[in-house]
Amino acid sequence: MTEQTSTLSSNTLYAKLLGETAPISWQELQPFFARGALLWVAAELDLVAVAQAVAENDKDRVAAWLAQGLLSQVDDGRAEDLLARDPRLWAVVVAPWVLVQERRGAAVVH
Repeated sequence: MTEQTSTLSSNTLYAKLLGETAPISWQELQPFFARGALLWVAAELDLVAVAQAVAENDKDRVAAWLAQGLLSQVDDGRAEDLLARDPRLWAVVVAPWVLVQERRGAAVVH
């Protein structure tokens, strides 16, 4: 695959994931949390770019985010916080994961 074809394919995947990203409530995410399939994406990262890296199995980028604490599985403490606050969340599925991020400018989902 040429670099141009690779870039086009990468842009297509980004656009596809962007189109699949949606607001969601913590209540709707709880079953994914219970299965251990929920990944938290830090607010300073682009949710869709992280989803793309996961989908493309970009081990170096994903490992760096994990090491920096910018990407992590949702733990019990964060789950309790999300339940108590019911913040605005956005999510995208990259099977078997659901990537979620708190978005301060998003509309409240109920």
